[in-house]
This record gives sequence, C-alpha cells and structure tokens, in this order.
Amino acid sequence: MKRRRGTDPDPDLGPEPEPERGCLRAWAAQSQAVIGRWTTARCGGETRRVCQQLRDELRELLRRIRGLPAALPALPLELTVLYNSLLFTVGASDSAIKGQAEGIRQGLLRVLEACGACGQDLGTEELWEKVLQEVTVEELQAPLHRLGALQAAWWLAASQLGSVAGLFQLLSAAEDLGRAHCSEGQNKLLSLIEAWRVPPEGASLPLVQSAKDLKEILCTAAAFLQGLQELEAGNFPTALSLLQEAAGGFCSKNILAQIYTCLGCCAQRMGKPQTALQHLKRALQVDFQCLPALSHVAAVYHDLGETDAELQALTLLYEALGKSPPAAASSSPCFLMRAELLVHTPVLTSLLRRRYPSEVKYLLAQRCLQDGRVTDAVEHYLDFLSLLQEGLQQQVPLDGSSALPRIPEVFLEAASALAQAGRHQDAITVCEEVISRTTDLIPRVLPVEERLEQPESSLPGAELAGGLLSQKKESLCCLAWRAAGYLHQGWAWAKLGESKEAVTQFSRCLSDLLRVQLHGSGIKQTENLQPEVEVLQKIRLLSLLGRGTQFLELGRNKEALLDFQHSLQISPGDPAAASYLVQALWKLNRKQEAAAQWQKFSQSCPAEGPSLCTWFHVWSRQCSLTVKLLPGAYRITSGQQPRTPQADLVISPVPIC
Repeated sequence: MKRRRGTDPDPDLGPEPEPERGCLRAWAAQSQAVIGRWTTARCGGETRRVCQQLRDELRELLRRIRGLPAALPALPLELTVLYNSLLFTVGASDSAIKGQAEGIRQGLLRVLEACGACGQDLGTEELWEKVLQEVTVEELQAPLHRLGALQAAWWLAASQLGSVAGLFQLLSAAEDLGRAHCSEGQNKLLSLIEAWRVPPEGASLPLVQSAKDLKEILCTAAAFLQGLQELEAGNFPTALSLLQEAAGGFCSKNILAQIYTCLGCCAQRMGKPQTALQHLKRALQVDFQCLPALSHVAAVYHDLGETDAELQALTLLYEALGKSPPAAASSSPCFLMRAELLVHTPVLTSLLRRRYPSEVKYLLAQRCLQDGRVTDAVEHYLDFLSLLQEGLQQQVPLDGSSALPRIPEVFLEAASALAQAGRHQDAITVCEEVISRTTDLIPRVLPVEERLEQPESSLPGAELAGGLLSQKKESLCCLAWRAAGYLHQGWAWAKLGESKEAVTQFSRCLSDLLRVQLHGSGIKQTENLQPEVEVLQKIRLLSLLGRGTQFLELGRNKEALLDFQHSLQISPGDPAAASYLVQALWKLNRKQEAAAQWQKFSQSCPAEGPSLCTWFHVWSRQCSLTVKLLPGAYRITSGQQPRTPQADLVISPVPIC
C-alpha cells in the first residue's frame, strides 16, 4: 500500500516502499530512446520540430515520475529527465526562456522532499544553497551539478552575474576552492567557472548535451557578456581582454563574428583604427553575413579620411543588403544551449544593428556630396527617393535608431546636389514637394521664447508643457524646411537667369519667417538664441542677400540696398553683406559712402581683403549648401520624440526628369 503525500507513514506497514524497479527500468529505457532519436535526427533538418516532439515526450515522462512521492533511488533519473527536457525546450524555442527556470526549482524541492526537508519559502539562490549544503548523497551530485550549470545559463541570460558567481562557489567542493582562487589580473567569474569540475556522464543516463560542453559555453558567454559591459562602461582595455577571451572560446561562427565585430568597435574607440579593421575583416572572414561588421568598416575608413575605401565598403554593404539572405540554418544543430542564446544586451543590439538599404544609400549620397562627387551624389539621392516609394515604414526605422536625418532634410540635401550638378529645374521640383507637404503643418503665428527649455518632470503640468514644447519645436522644424525650400528655389531660379522668379521665391521665404515672433530679452543678439531660431536667422540672412543680388540684376538698386542693410542688422560685420552693400551704394552713385564702407570693411578683414568676386563665390557656396546649416540639434531625435511626426510621413518621392 502506498501512502498519500503529506500523511504520516503507518509504523505497522514497515518502511516506505521504493518505486518499483520495473518502473525505473521502463522510464530509463524510454529516456534512452528519446536521446537516441535525437542523436539520429540532430544533424538533419527540422530540428526545432523534433525538439518540440521530444520535449513533449520527456515532459510526459517527467509527469509520470512525479506521480509518485519523491524517493532517492528515482531522483538521478528524474533530474536527468528534467535536464534533458529543459534543453529540448531551449531548442524548440531557440531562446533561453526565463520561465523554464521554475522547472529547476521544482526539481530542487523534490530533492529536499526526498531528504525530509522543505524549502517552499526560499528564494532561488537560498534554495540552491540549502540543497548543495544539506544533500550529500553521492548519486545526486552529478545531476545536481548539471542542473546548476543550466541555472547559471538562465542567470547569465538575465545578466545576473553575481548569482552565477555565488552558484559556482557552491558547486565547487571544499578541496576545489584553491583551484577557484582568482589571482591578480584574472576575472573572478571566469576563474570560478573554469575551476568547476564537470561531473562524469553515466552511460545508463545519456544526456542531450554534455555538461562539459555546457561549461565551455558558459565560459564563452560570461566572457562576452562582461566584455560588453566593460565596453559600455568605457573600460576599453578590460573589455578588449574579455572579448579576446570570448573569441578563443567554444562558439558558433555566428557568435564568433559578432565577438570580432565588438572587438573592432572596442579598438576603434581606443583610437586604434588599423587594429579595428583587422578585427572587423576577421569577422567578415568568419561570417560574411555579419553585415554590421561591414558597416563598422565603413565608419573606420570615414574616421581615417579614406573616402574611396569608405565608399567601396558602403557599396558592398548596400549590395549585400539587396540580396536575399541564405536560408537560416541552425548555427550549431548539435547543441541546444548556445552562447548566442545567453548574451542579449542593449549595447550588443546597438553594435549589431542591421542597417536598412535606405540608410546605406543615404550615406553613399551624403559622402559623395561632401567629397565633391556631385554626379554620383545625385544618382544616390535619386535612388534613395525611389526607395521611399516602397513605403516609409519599410525603408526607414521609426524607433529613433536610424542615422538618417528627417525626410524633408534629405529632400533638401537632394535639391542641393541637383543644384550643384546644374539640374536647377529638378532642384526646384524637389523643393516644391517639401514646401507643399509642410504648408498645413505650420501655424500662421509661431510665438517662440528666446530659449525653449524642457520643464522639470517633477513640476505640476510638466508632461503637458513638455508636449507643447515638442509640438513647438516640430513647428519650427517644418517652418525651417519650408523656408529652406524657398531659399533653394530662389537660388535655382537665379542660376537659370530668371531674376524675377528668384525674387518671388526669396520674398516667400522671408514672408514665412515673419511667422516667428520672438519673446524674451536680448533677442537681437543671435548668439543668445536657441539653435532652432539661429538656423532661421541664418536662412533669413541668405534670403536677404539672395534677393538683394537679384534686385541688383534687375536694376532695383534701392531695394537691393535695403536688403543688404537688413542683412547687416541680422549679422553685423558679415563679409558678404558688407561687400554687396558697397556695390549697391556705388551703383546708386553714393560713391563717398561706398568708399567709407569699403574702408571700414577692409579694416575689419585681414590685410589684402577679398575682392567682391571672391565674396560672391563664398555666398554662392553658402546658398547651394544651405542644408548644411541645419545642425543636429535642429533634428528631432529619439531622445526627444519618436520618429513618427507628420512631416516625415507626408513626404513622398516625386518624379525627376
């Protein structure tokens, strides 16, 4: 007769009977059969489906075993079945599931139950301490150690490094503590894991993955994870040492390429670009599908100023992104628990972020424009605009992680490239798209304080005030984009010889800028204004200069003089405005004033001041590259607001002749 769990045994019935040896043999045979089927199927296809099936079989076997009260003779088999079922669960989901750690807890409680103890109220770490200190049965040591290694894997996946270190201190027997001693310069956690003696594997209780392999994986993952933490903290020498330790560990090609990529990024931050290139090239040799490494190669070449090599790397990256990736095969089909399943940190996600094709195409366009390769820049910008036809959300990450500026800014950059290539009509068309799409997003009057500061979150109404501030900044962005579009159009019409049309566009730009009403003291001093308003002031200056020059072309010298005088009010001492002011005075036959202004202007400049022709070319370059006046502070980044405002979503590509 079997007693129910929780009741006292009847002394007249004698000692509690052990589970039938026949049941133990049947259960062990079933467990061996499951592992045998996995050994046959693991190198074939559909390993995930096989894992799911074998996991379900072992779960059912474990349920039957636990249908009886916990008993010491059955515990080695029960804990082994638990170990294998948890590994099949990992293989079936291809991830380290935190919830599965509860299965280990139930196994530990069964061990305490068989020993006449309990630990329901203990936390996981306290439970492990109690089991390993109180349970001394020799037959249970190996199964418990294997479960401990699995527990360490889940704690590593959760970045609980202190818990992992404490567990391996418990797993190390008293005579092994000397082996786990960490000398100066050694990493404590890695020393503890390496000092752990792997329990022997019994032939009667086969394992789906040996504890020896699991130990190697834990060492690799621990070194990789700590290396990433040190990299994020800025401790680059320590990070480099740990990442090199991980690179020499037990891992798949996929994770090895990732480690080399991180080594390259670490070396780059240490100011060692050549070492960084060696690591990044090594990552690509190991796994060419590790495209983030190629992206970092381009970044290193950019820092070195090697534009040709950078453009070549970006071109290769764009071509690789356009190809269909190879069928996703298991990186290591023979191992269910792998290092890549245990290392998930924000810094790794950031370093290995896969770029969108549109981002790479934009970088190609931008680098070509900056290097003066205008023809190539135009082609890349037009390719970028065609990519957007496939849908903004498919081509541009909207989570703020993208290196892309706001979409209207890219349109303005494209217009700048088209203008420099002499395609002024196309530049006008692109700018018209920006102007028309932002028209309804700008209020008639936009009151702006001298400084827009984010209110403290602790203050009442701070959330509402912060929302209004973001909305006001967005309105300023839209206004600047629209005004810059008019400015580009004015310059394009001027290049086409259409002075009247150019004057019209410059005037529209100035009219739009009148919507901004500044409030606060010292608003006449540009250096005291917020960055957004500084950009608007610069656009105003260039528009006045542009309209003034076209007035001179039309013979409207008095109106030109007024524009140049207003330019100097905005930016006192501006060389272009001063030189054009002299020219306007001279044409108005106010030669004495012109001579006085020229003398004043020459004294404020270096000896041999530049000629009017020189300043004309300076101003021309400023106008054609107006978009460069939109600084990073002007853009709405992920730290301020998500990348989903209307101004991004409403811009769509237009056909370019």
